[in-house]
Amino acid sequence: MMAMAQSSILAMLHARASLRPHDVAFTFTNYDDDWAGVSESLTWSQLSRRTLNVAHELGRHGSVGDRAVILAPQSLDYIAAFLGSMQAGQIAVPLPLPHRGSSHERVSLVLADTSPAVVLTTSAVAEDIAEYVEQAHLDAVPKIVEIDSMNLDANLEISDGTVDLPSTAYLQYSSGSTRLPTGVMISHHNLQVNFDQLMRCFFADSNVKAPADTTIVSWLPFYHDMGLMLGVCAPILSGYHAELTGPMSFLEKPARWIRSLAASPHAWSAAPNFAFDLAARKTTDDDLAGLDLGGVLGIISGAERVEPATVRRFVDRFAHFNFREDMVRPSYGLAEATVFVATGIWSGSSGTVHFDAGELSSGRARRCAAGQGTALVKYTVPQSPTLRIVDADTHRECPPSLVGEIWVHGDNVAEGYWRKPPEEQCCFGATLVDPAPGTPDAPWLRTGDLGFIFEDALFIVGRIKDLLIIRGRNHYPEDIEATVHEITRGRVAAISVRLQSTEQLVTIIELKKRGDSNEEVMHWLSCVKSDVTSAISHVHGLNVGDVVLVPPGSIPTTTSGKIRRAACVEQYRRDQFIRLDA
Repeated sequence: MMAMAQSSILAMLHARASLRPHDVAFTFTNYDDDWAGVSESLTWSQLSRRTLNVAHELGRHGSVGDRAVILAPQSLDYIAAFLGSMQAGQIAVPLPLPHRGSSHERVSLVLADTSPAVVLTTSAVAEDIAEYVEQAHLDAVPKIVEIDSMNLDANLEISDGTVDLPSTAYLQYSSGSTRLPTGVMISHHNLQVNFDQLMRCFFADSNVKAPADTTIVSWLPFYHDMGLMLGVCAPILSGYHAELTGPMSFLEKPARWIRSLAASPHAWSAAPNFAFDLAARKTTDDDLAGLDLGGVLGIISGAERVEPATVRRFVDRFAHFNFREDMVRPSYGLAEATVFVATGIWSGSSGTVHFDAGELSSGRARRCAAGQGTALVKYTVPQSPTLRIVDADTHRECPPSLVGEIWVHGDNVAEGYWRKPPEEQCCFGATLVDPAPGTPDAPWLRTGDLGFIFEDALFIVGRIKDLLIIRGRNHYPEDIEATVHEITRGRVAAISVRLQSTEQLVTIIELKKRGDSNEEVMHWLSCVKSDVTSAISHVHGLNVGDVVLVPPGSIPTTTSGKIRRAACVEQYRRDQFIRLDA
């Protein structure tokens, strides 16, 4: 679909290059070859010029509205590829670079889905990329362009006026918890609106002041919706300097993230729940000697369900370095809404509410004493976008304290999925039945997430498709996983599997072996099983059909680290997990 779309992100980039040409826009630190890191920076004028030069090159290999797939290592080149694709009027498709030796299937599926005119990469991986493209068996073979082989800083006489742009700026592919990748069509307007919404919710509505020297600190992957907004789009739209690196640098040494937060003025960052846990466990006092986190503006916890126990551990761990609990910003969103929907401010005393687990299983929210039941994080109900809790069957709004599907309405909601038939677009364009006065009837986005409103706050309980139904009662896998995680500290998947003709709970738990002799290891594993079984029985009133103890890295996850529970069920049925106690 073509339109005379205006790109605010490109206009903003070139305006900043004109007004503040020598100010540093992005700094990227690469740890691949040097443990201490090698940093490279780009000013606004350099980034503007690189964007125009990439666009000029792409203009020779495709037309407006063609797709430009980006398969490159996380780097400043990746950012130039993304911006240059849009500048050329092509639809950018940011993707993860597959690990060597891993399956190429996901890349092949996306290449087939997008039929790109061009694939942007770097010389270091160009041979691998050519192989992926060849294996995709496309009708028209795309041109492979090595970004770092261009003269990106050439001073060509190119206008920064954009061609007539397609209404879609880029395709945000789902991180793959379902087998077939799905591309969400994000427009230039969606991006600008959602950025404005998140700035209002995080700052203006929360009374948080962002000074001119605010620094965006991120290691999140650029192909993920949160990483793309935080690491690439937000710095341009806000004008704040970005200090960036890649996910592997964080995983190798989580202290790098914490050190960067301390070293950057008024740092603003984001990470999924597991990263807060990893940083709290793997960062030593020596790593942090002399550091002060008192100037941090905030860290978004998003992309997966926020676990109160994890946030508490993180806050406690870094309190000695002047980290305050209100710096953590639990947030909720999804790619179909560009990225952001709602946020809250963490508070150890009032940031979570405990709900009766049995009542929640029946779809009702009833508060219980702290330390009992299910602890859920509190979010502020946003004014923009509009959010409602809806009965998924009747499409009527749920009264407060009843669990229903979260529906979202606003100009941040995407147009739909790329090239999917109408029956696969049903989460878009939903209509409310008998909406309250002042509430729009359509179009609503059905998020597939369950939540409820309680005492004027929003609470999120989990995905509809992940709901475990055991002996006729609903259970949320995240609740069970949180209980087990408190004992084992590793990744956990709670799934429902049919055993002896009834649905039973199975927990798959990643553990690092402890003990020297085989007897010690077996005794320890037996104790873990016993602790897990009794905790689940005590907290959730459930018997565990099977406790599967596996080595780290065994549980299948998406590219953004979320657990693929359906894949876990499949692997379990085929007896493909390697058990530590076998």
